[in-house]
Amino acid sequence: MKNRRRIRELFSAQPPERRGAMVVLVAAMLVVLLAGVAFSVDVAYMQLARTELQISTDAAARAAGESLTRLQDLDAARDAARALAAANLVASAPLLLDDADIIPGRSELMENGGWDFTPNGEPINSIRVLGRRTQNSPSGPVGLFFGRIFNLTEFETTRSSTVVRLDRDICIVVDRSGSMKWEVDDTVAWTGENMWRFEMPPQYDSRWIALDDAVDGFTDALGQTPQVEWVSLVSYASDYSAFGVNNLRVEIDQEMTSDHTLIGTAMDDITSRIFNGATDIAAGIDTGVAVLMDPDSSREFAVKTMVLMTDGVPTTGGDVMTAAQAAAAQNVTIHTVTFGAGADQALMQDVAAAGGGHHFHALDAEGLQDVFRQIALTVPVTFTE
Repeated sequence: MKNRRRIRELFSAQPPERRGAMVVLVAAMLVVLLAGVAFSVDVAYMQLARTELQISTDAAARAAGESLTRLQDLDAARDAARALAAANLVASAPLLLDDADIIPGRSELMENGGWDFTPNGEPINSIRVLGRRTQNSPSGPVGLFFGRIFNLTEFETTRSSTVVRLDRDICIVVDRSGSMKWEVDDTVAWTGENMWRFEMPPQYDSRWIALDDAVDGFTDALGQTPQVEWVSLVSYASDYSAFGVNNLRVEIDQEMTSDHTLIGTAMDDITSRIFNGATDIAAGIDTGVAVLMDPDSSREFAVKTMVLMTDGVPTTGGDVMTAAQAAAAQNVTIHTVTFGAGADQALMQDVAAAGGGHHFHALDAEGLQDVFRQIALTVPVTFTE
């Protein structure tokens, strides 16, 4: 009986008072919860600030690149970068840049497809912008909302963006020797069968007309690219007089221009006249370089590119490789085009290699058009790092 009574007393006893302990536990959990919420808010804000900084930095770099292309002035490019950066908010404040944040330089495409940027490298073709929200930056660090709970009141972040503007000054250097008036597939010298061409302007079935069409296709293709290209035309042959016409060894048929239709007009002018002569490729290269480097007509910050075309072999003038190496020393990229079975492909491959460009060969008129179009569309324009 005593045991039963004892069991009933144990089951009927009131539990001890725990209300105070639960209050402490709930309060502690609330503090942890609020701290977690505060931490999440600041982390999200930090990520937003980083994103805004990258967007603003990219925009500033693109503005600098566009200005450098259009105005060819580094100070104007810096002003454009600063103005656009300040128009963008990062963590509710304008992004301010100083001169040290805007770095001109040279970018080169590496074999792995990446870009190698050299600060203040020349010739300048790039601008790097550093977007900073740090203690020593003009805009200062980013303030936090709840970070002071963890004894953190601000954080620092940086971003960079490099714009490569590969706008090109292009000189098309074409063969104007007598063999350019032969039929496209003709591989023999002047004979009784084709001597009549010697006394005439180039005919519809000639190599020159095929080249004229290819150059038209080249300038048309340039109109499809986002970059800004200026183009010039040089033709070469040899000093030669016949039929009352004085042919010059080399001519600048069109100075550097942004109006690509003028290149077609210059080609048509050559098409309408009698020309003959030998093949002075070195003179063509030398004159093309002079046009590309002329400070009065070319652009200081444009990539210099030469498209060198021939249907034969050098028969007069200076050493072709010496001319090509001199062009490369002035950072002129040379793409070479050989046309027809009689062209010296090996030499032109060496010229392209010396000039850091590519060699192309065409056997017929359609192939020549394809080659010129490919060169026009080869180079990338703007790359943001």
